Amino acid sequence: MFATIGISSAFAQFEKGKKYLGASVSGFDMSYSETTKFHFGLDVLGGYMVAKDWMVMGELGFNYHNSDAHAFSVGARGRYYIEQNGIFLGFGAKYQHEWKSYNDCFLTPEVGYCLFLNKNVMLEPSIYFNMSMSDFGNKSRFGLKVGLGFFL
Repeated sequence: MFATIGISSAFAQFEKGKKYLGASVSGFDMSYSETTKFHFGLDVLGGYMVAKDWMVMGELGFNYHNSDAHAFSVGARGRYYIEQNGIFLGFGAKYQHEWKSYNDCFLTPEVGYCLFLNKNVMLEPSIYFNMSMSDFGNKSRFGLKVGLGFFL
């Protein structure tokens, strides 16, 4: 009985009108690029449930590549939550600017899992693919990230 109450209260977070704040850390990339030896990323997210199980989000990010390439990004994405199993499917687009006058746009499909730590806090591991629109072969990358989300 207690497990059923806990699960149903967690799923109540996916109702229309809920607000979301989150942050994620990436850097576990499986990259196509020969030049990227080390990568660390930090994203800050804000979202709003526009319908049951559907969220729109804004994203600000910082990426560190090797020792001399730093990038800032801004983007938008959407998520669909599959309540029965805790999986979410996401898709977004972002604009990225690196210090060396490199600008690019990325499409970012993502699949992740929501692990509720309590009724408002989630741990969100996910797999993503950043598809570069300017240099698909050298700038696109698969990766893993771990996020922490808060429903308000």
